[in-house]
Amino acid sequence: MTRGGGAMPTPIFDALVLDARLRQSLVTVRSLGRHGLAVSALDTLGNIPAFASRWCRREFVCPAQEGTDAFLAYLEHALEAAPARVVIPSSDGTIALLRRHRPTVERRARIALAAEPALTVAVNKERTLAVARRIGIGVPRSLGVDTVVDLPAALREIGLPAVVKPCESWVGDERHGARVVSRLVTTCDEAHRAVAELTRLGGRALFQQWLSGRREAVSLLYANGEVRARFAQWVKRTGPPLGGESVLRQSIAVPPDIGSHAERLVREIQHEGYAEVEFRRDGNGAPYLMEINPRLSASVEIAVRSGVDFPHLLYQWATGAPVDRVDRYRVGGWMRHLEGDIMTTIAAIRQRGRPGVASPIGALTGFCLSFFRPMAYDYLDWQDPRPAICATVNFVRHSVQGAMHGKLFRLGKDFS
Repeated sequence: MTRGGGAMPTPIFDALVLDARLRQSLVTVRSLGRHGLAVSALDTLGNIPAFASRWCRREFVCPAQEGTDAFLAYLEHALEAAPARVVIPSSDGTIALLRRHRPTVERRARIALAAEPALTVAVNKERTLAVARRIGIGVPRSLGVDTVVDLPAALREIGLPAVVKPCESWVGDERHGARVVSRLVTTCDEAHRAVAELTRLGGRALFQQWLSGRREAVSLLYANGEVRARFAQWVKRTGPPLGGESVLRQSIAVPPDIGSHAERLVREIQHEGYAEVEFRRDGNGAPYLMEINPRLSASVEIAVRSGVDFPHLLYQWATGAPVDRVDRYRVGGWMRHLEGDIMTTIAAIRQRGRPGVASPIGALTGFCLSFFRPMAYDYLDWQDPRPAICATVNFVRHSVQGAMHGKLFRLGKDFS
C-alpha cells in the first residue's frame, strides 16, 4: 500500500468507514468497535443500519453522489472535522474516486486498499483474466466488445447463452458515475441491448461463456509476501439470480484447486490487503476464474462469524501493525441476507425458464425451507440489535412505497 507523505492530523477516530449503507460496512463498524477502536461512518444516505450500530460513534451524510469530486470535497471536510487513522472504502465508485485522488487523501489518512499497480489489474476483469491465463489458471472463453459492431464476432466465437460483463464495474467521470452489472443473454436481441447499454456509458464489455456450475469464492489477507488468513464459501443463491451479491452462502474448507489458484493470482499481481477471488465451476466441476474483488465483499460477515475477522485484519495491515495469523475457522455454517433472498425469489419467479434460474415452485420451496435450517442472518446481532430494526423498517417502507406506485422490485438494486 502507498503511504501518504508528510505529517497526518492527530486522529480522533481509528477508522472512517465509507459506503456505510453496504452490508460489509456494518460488519466493519462492528468488528472494529468490538476490538475497542473508535469508528465513524460516512454515506450519501441517512437512516441506514451502520449508523444505528452501538459502535458507530459519529455519522456523516454526504449530499453528493459517490465517485464525484463533490463527494471528495465532503470526505476531506469529514477528515478535517474528525481525523481518522484509516479510511476503509467498500464500493466501486468510492474506490475509483480514491484512486484518482489517492495522494491528496493519503495526506490525511491511510487508505485500506492495495497499491495502485495491483488495483489496476484487480478492478479490470479483462486484465485479471489475462494474468490468470498467463499463469495457467482456467478462465471462461471471453471476447472484448467495444461497440455493438463487435457483437456478431462475439456471438460466433462464444455463442448463446452468454454473459455480458463490464470490464470495470464503475464508469463515469468527476461529476457523474454509475455502477454497471453483468447480464445473462439468451438471444441476439438481448445481447444487443446489453452491449449497447454498457458501451453507451463509455465502458468496455466482455462477452463471456456462461457456466452453469457452483459458485465459490476464496478470501485472502495477503501481507508482506505472506497469506495471513484464508477463507472459502460457496453461494447457493445470489441477487440477482445470475450471480450478483450472495444472499445465501455456506462456509467451506478451502478447496485445494481454487485455493491454490487464488493464492497464485494474488501473489502474481502483488495484491496486498484483502481480496476475494471468485470462481465458477462448469458442469464437470472444473473451476474458472470470474474476478477479484479488491475490497471487503458483501458476504464477508460469514467469514467473521466463522472466525476470520477480515475487517480487523485489514485495519491491522493498513496501519502497518503486525497482522494476526488465522489458520483455522468453522466450516458448515450458513448465513442469509433475508431481504436479498426475498428479492431473489421474486426475480426467479419473473425470470422463470431462463438458464440457471430455479422454477417458481423450486424458488419458493427453497426460500421457505431455508427457515428450517440453522443459520445466521445479516444485520441480526443480539449485542447490537438496532441495525436489524433499521434494515427491517427501511425494507418495509420501500416495499410499501413501491407497491403504492405500482412498481415491481427492480433487479440489480443495491441491497441496503
